[in-house]
Amino acid sequence: MERISKATEDLIKAIHESVSYKNYEVQKEKVRRMPELKRKIDDFRQQSFLLQNNVDADQLFDQVDVFGREYEEFREIPLVNDFLEAELDLIRTLQEINLRITESVNLE
Repeated sequence: MERISKATEDLIKAIHESVSYKNYEVQKEKVRRMPELKRKIDDFRQQSFLLQNNVDADQLFDQVDVFGREYEEFREIPLVNDFLEAELDLIRTLQEINLRITESVNLE
């Protein structure tokens, strides 16, 4: 277990040193300086989460379209777009790490 713990700590350090993580941290700090904008971003993220997890599959396309139109102007704000893009990049990095680990373990 000690070897796994060490490898985990090394992985965490590598993530923290990655371009994706550093960019996310920069964008997150910019957003934190603007509390009202942060609140709106948090609301957008919550609505997006609910949409992805609570809408029936047969209604998903229409709901995503409505959601996209509702937040279209908001997403055009450079700071909002930069933050959400940085967050998505980091999330995809973490998902790829998780996928590679779970695929290599061969659980049944």
